[in-house]
Amino acid sequence: MLKFVFWLLAGVNLLVLAIGQGYLGSFRTETREPARLKNQLQATKLALLTQEQAIAPAAPPAAEEAVTPAAAAPAPPLSYACTEVGNFLLADGRRFEAQVASLDLGDRQSRRNVAGQEISSYMVYIPPQGSKEGADRKAGELKQLGVTNYFIMNESSPLRWGISLGVFKSETSAQSQLASLNKQGVHSARVAPRYSASKQMAYQFRDLDAVTRARLEKIKTQFPDQELRNCK
Repeated sequence: MLKFVFWLLAGVNLLVLAIGQGYLGSFRTETREPARLKNQLQATKLALLTQEQAIAPAAPPAAEEAVTPAAAAPAPPLSYACTEVGNFLLADGRRFEAQVASLDLGDRQSRRNVAGQEISSYMVYIPPQGSKEGADRKAGELKQLGVTNYFIMNESSPLRWGISLGVFKSETSAQSQLASLNKQGVHSARVAPRYSASKQMAYQFRDLDAVTRARLEKIKTQFPDQELRNCK
Protein backbone atom coordinates (compact mmCIF):
# COMPACT_ATOMS: atom_id res chain seq x y z
CA MET A 1 0.00 0.00 0.00
CA LEU A 2 2.77 2.42 0.88
CA LYS A 3 4.50 1.68 -2.42
CA PHE A 4 1.37 2.57 -4.35
CA VAL A 5 1.03 5.93 -2.56
CA PHE A 6 4.73 6.60 -3.11
CA TRP A 7 4.55 6.01 -6.84
CA LEU A 8 1.30 8.02 -7.15
CA LEU A 9 2.90 11.03 -5.51
CA ALA A 10 5.98 10.64 -7.67
CA GLY A 11 3.82 10.61 -10.80
CA VAL A 12 1.93 13.72 -9.71
CA ASN A 13 5.19 15.57 -9.06
CA LEU A 14 6.55 14.63 -12.45
CA LEU A 15 3.32 15.86 -14.11
CA VAL A 16 3.48 19.18 -12.27
CA LEU A 17 7.13 19.56 -13.23
CA ALA A 18 6.41 18.87 -16.91
CA ILE A 19 3.60 21.43 -16.92
CA GLY A 20 5.76 24.03 -15.15
CA GLN A 21 8.55 23.58 -17.69
CA GLY A 22 6.13 23.88 -20.60
CA TYR A 23 6.79 20.42 -21.99
CA LEU A 24 3.06 19.86 -22.34
CA GLY A 25 2.26 23.35 -23.85
CA SER A 26 0.64 26.42 -22.28
CA PHE A 27 -2.82 26.06 -20.79
CA ARG A 28 -3.11 29.80 -20.13
CA THR A 29 -4.51 32.31 -22.65
CA GLU A 30 -3.12 35.83 -22.79
CA THR A 31 -6.01 38.29 -22.54
CA ARG A 32 -4.19 41.58 -22.23
CA GLU A 33 -4.30 43.93 -25.31
CA PRO A 34 -0.51 44.23 -25.84
CA ALA A 35 -0.16 40.48 -26.17
CA ARG A 36 -3.15 40.27 -28.50
CA LEU A 37 -1.82 43.05 -30.75
CA LYS A 38 1.58 41.34 -30.81
CA ASN A 39 0.04 38.17 -32.17
CA GLN A 40 -1.94 39.97 -34.93
CA LEU A 41 -0.64 40.45 -38.48
CA GLN A 42 0.53 44.02 -39.39
CA ALA A 43 -0.43 45.31 -35.95
CA THR A 44 1.39 48.59 -36.64
CA LYS A 45 -1.18 49.47 -39.30
CA LEU A 46 -4.18 49.17 -36.96
CA ALA A 47 -5.83 52.28 -35.53
CA LEU A 48 -8.02 52.46 -32.46
CA LEU A 49 -11.43 54.11 -33.04
CA THR A 50 -13.17 56.53 -30.69
CA GLN A 51 -16.68 55.71 -29.50
CA GLU A 52 -18.19 58.23 -31.98
CA GLN A 53 -16.26 56.70 -34.86
CA ALA A 54 -17.25 53.20 -33.85
CA ILE A 55 -20.99 53.89 -33.87
CA ALA A 56 -21.00 56.16 -36.93
CA PRO A 57 -22.57 54.55 -40.06
CA ALA A 58 -20.11 53.38 -42.63
CA ALA A 59 -19.67 55.76 -45.56
CA PRO A 60 -21.03 54.36 -48.81
CA PRO A 61 -18.41 53.36 -51.35
CA ALA A 62 -17.52 56.10 -53.77
CA ALA A 63 -19.61 55.79 -56.88
CA GLU A 64 -17.72 55.26 -60.03
CA GLU A 65 -17.59 58.41 -62.04
CA ALA A 66 -20.01 58.20 -64.90
CA VAL A 67 -18.28 58.20 -68.20
CA THR A 68 -19.83 61.01 -70.19
CA PRO A 69 -19.39 60.53 -73.93
CA ALA A 70 -17.92 63.48 -75.70
CA ALA A 71 -20.59 65.58 -77.36
CA ALA A 72 -20.66 65.17 -81.12
CA ALA A 73 -19.39 68.16 -83.03
CA PRO A 74 -22.28 70.20 -84.51
CA ALA A 75 -22.82 69.76 -88.23
CA PRO A 76 -21.63 72.72 -90.31
CA PRO A 77 -24.44 74.95 -91.57
CA LEU A 78 -25.77 74.15 -95.03
CA SER A 79 -24.20 76.36 -97.70
CA TYR A 80 -24.75 76.68 -101.45
CA ALA A 81 -21.49 77.42 -103.24
CA CYS A 82 -22.99 78.71 -106.49
CA THR A 83 -26.59 79.29 -107.56
CA GLU A 84 -27.61 80.64 -110.97
CA VAL A 85 -30.93 82.03 -112.16
CA GLY A 86 -31.68 82.75 -115.82
CA ASN A 87 -31.85 83.33 -118.67
CA PHE A 88 -33.51 86.76 -118.60
CA LEU A 89 -34.33 89.15 -121.38
CA LEU A 90 -33.31 92.70 -120.62
CA ALA A 91 -36.62 93.93 -119.20
CA ASP A 92 -37.18 90.91 -116.94
CA GLY A 93 -33.54 90.98 -115.87
CA ARG A 94 -33.87 94.56 -114.63
CA ARG A 95 -36.95 93.63 -112.61
CA PHE A 96 -35.17 90.62 -111.13
CA GLU A 97 -32.17 92.75 -110.14
CA ALA A 98 -34.45 95.13 -108.27
CA GLN A 99 -35.98 92.22 -106.35
CA VAL A 100 -32.69 90.57 -105.27
CA ALA A 101 -31.20 93.88 -104.14
CA SER A 102 -32.96 93.29 -100.81
CA LEU A 103 -30.70 90.26 -100.20
CA ASP A 104 -27.72 92.64 -99.91
CA LEU A 105 -25.21 90.12 -101.29
CA GLY A 106 -22.58 92.61 -102.43
CA ASP A 107 -19.76 91.00 -104.39
CA ARG A 108 -21.33 87.55 -103.92
CA GLN A 109 -23.74 88.46 -106.73
CA SER A 110 -22.69 88.72 -110.38
CA ARG A 111 -24.25 88.81 -113.84
CA ARG A 112 -23.14 87.24 -117.09
CA ASN A 113 -24.38 87.64 -120.65
CA VAL A 114 -25.84 84.61 -122.41
CA ALA A 115 -26.41 84.21 -126.14
CA GLY A 116 -30.01 83.29 -126.78
CA GLN A 117 -33.04 83.73 -128.93
CA GLU A 118 -36.25 85.59 -128.46
CA ILE A 119 -39.50 85.81 -130.42
CA SER A 120 -39.34 88.82 -132.68
CA SER A 121 -42.57 88.31 -134.68
CA TYR A 122 -45.26 85.85 -135.79
CA MET A 123 -45.81 84.59 -139.33
CA VAL A 124 -48.91 83.22 -141.02
CA TYR A 125 -47.80 80.67 -143.61
CA ILE A 126 -48.59 77.58 -145.62
CA PRO A 127 -46.07 74.76 -145.01
CA PRO A 128 -43.46 73.84 -147.68
CA GLN A 129 -44.87 72.23 -150.83
CA GLY A 130 -41.76 70.19 -151.65
CA SER A 131 -40.69 71.99 -154.81
CA LYS A 132 -41.04 75.21 -156.79
CA GLU A 133 -43.72 73.60 -158.93
CA GLY A 134 -45.73 72.64 -155.86
CA ALA A 135 -45.41 76.13 -154.42
CA ASP A 136 -46.51 77.71 -157.71
CA ARG A 137 -49.50 75.39 -157.82
CA LYS A 138 -50.54 76.36 -154.29
CA ALA A 139 -50.09 80.04 -155.14
CA GLY A 140 -52.51 79.58 -158.06
CA GLU A 141 -55.11 78.15 -155.67
CA LEU A 142 -54.70 81.21 -153.42
CA LYS A 143 -55.36 83.51 -156.37
CA GLN A 144 -58.54 81.63 -157.16
CA LEU A 145 -59.69 82.22 -153.55
CA GLY A 146 -59.00 85.94 -153.86
CA VAL A 147 -55.80 85.96 -151.80
CA THR A 148 -53.20 88.18 -153.39
CA ASN A 149 -50.94 89.05 -150.47
CA TYR A 150 -48.53 86.11 -150.34
CA PHE A 151 -44.86 85.32 -150.90
CA ILE A 152 -43.17 82.05 -151.97
CA MET A 153 -40.18 81.36 -149.69
CA ASN A 154 -37.33 80.06 -151.86
CA GLU A 155 -34.33 80.74 -149.58
CA SER A 156 -32.42 77.90 -147.97
CA SER A 157 -34.40 77.40 -144.77
CA PRO A 158 -36.69 74.78 -143.22
CA LEU A 159 -39.61 76.69 -144.79
CA ARG A 160 -38.20 76.57 -148.35
CA TRP A 161 -41.07 76.35 -150.89
CA GLY A 162 -43.56 77.38 -148.28
CA ILE A 163 -45.81 80.41 -148.74
CA SER A 164 -45.83 83.35 -146.36
CA LEU A 165 -49.19 85.04 -145.87
CA GLY A 166 -48.00 87.85 -143.61
CA VAL A 167 -45.63 88.67 -140.71
CA PHE A 168 -47.03 90.34 -137.58
CA LYS A 169 -45.55 91.85 -134.44
CA SER A 170 -48.01 90.20 -132.08
CA GLU A 171 -49.52 86.74 -131.97
CA THR A 172 -52.98 88.27 -131.67
CA SER A 173 -52.63 90.01 -135.01
CA ALA A 174 -51.35 86.82 -136.62
CA GLN A 175 -54.29 84.80 -135.30
CA SER A 176 -56.69 87.46 -136.60
CA GLN A 177 -55.19 87.15 -140.11
CA LEU A 178 -55.46 83.36 -139.93
CA ALA A 179 -59.16 83.60 -139.05
CA SER A 180 -59.74 85.90 -142.02
CA LEU A 181 -58.00 83.48 -144.41
CA ASN A 182 -60.09 80.59 -143.10
CA LYS A 183 -63.20 82.53 -144.02
CA GLN A 184 -61.83 82.89 -147.54
CA GLY A 185 -61.38 79.15 -147.83
CA VAL A 186 -57.68 78.84 -146.97
CA HIS A 187 -57.51 75.99 -144.45
CA SER A 188 -53.87 74.84 -144.69
CA ALA A 189 -52.37 78.02 -143.20
CA ARG A 190 -50.98 78.18 -139.66
CA VAL A 191 -49.18 80.57 -137.26
CA ALA A 192 -45.56 80.19 -136.04
CA PRO A 193 -43.22 82.44 -134.04
CA ARG A 194 -40.06 83.84 -135.62
CA TYR A 195 -36.91 84.03 -133.55
CA SER A 196 -33.95 86.35 -133.60
CA ALA A 197 -30.63 86.33 -131.73
CA SER A 198 -30.74 88.26 -128.49
CA LYS A 199 -28.59 89.05 -125.51
CA GLN A 200 -29.86 87.39 -122.36
CA MET A 201 -28.62 87.55 -118.78
CA ALA A 202 -28.02 85.02 -116.05
CA TYR A 203 -27.37 85.92 -112.40
CA GLN A 204 -25.00 84.00 -110.14
CA PHE A 205 -25.01 84.00 -106.33
CA ARG A 206 -22.21 82.50 -104.24
CA ASP A 207 -21.93 81.10 -100.70
CA LEU A 208 -25.60 81.35 -99.82
CA ASP A 209 -26.85 80.01 -96.50
CA ALA A 210 -30.12 78.10 -96.36
CA VAL A 211 -32.18 81.12 -95.32
CA THR A 212 -30.87 83.35 -98.12
CA ARG A 213 -31.30 80.55 -100.67
CA ALA A 214 -34.93 80.19 -99.62
CA ARG A 215 -35.48 83.94 -100.05
CA LEU A 216 -33.94 83.76 -103.52
CA GLU A 217 -36.21 80.88 -104.49
CA LYS A 218 -39.21 82.90 -103.36
CA ILE A 219 -38.18 85.83 -105.57
CA LYS A 220 -37.66 83.45 -108.49
CA THR A 221 -41.31 82.31 -108.28
CA GLN A 222 -42.26 85.72 -109.69
CA PHE A 223 -40.41 84.71 -112.88
CA PRO A 224 -41.85 81.26 -113.73
CA ASP A 225 -40.10 81.07 -117.12
CA GLN A 226 -36.67 81.21 -115.49
CA GLU A 227 -34.62 78.32 -114.13
CA LEU A 228 -32.82 78.14 -110.79
CA ARG A 229 -29.79 75.83 -111.04
CA ASN A 230 -26.43 75.04 -109.45
CA CYS A 231 -23.30 76.39 -111.06
CA LYS A 232 -19.52 76.20 -110.66
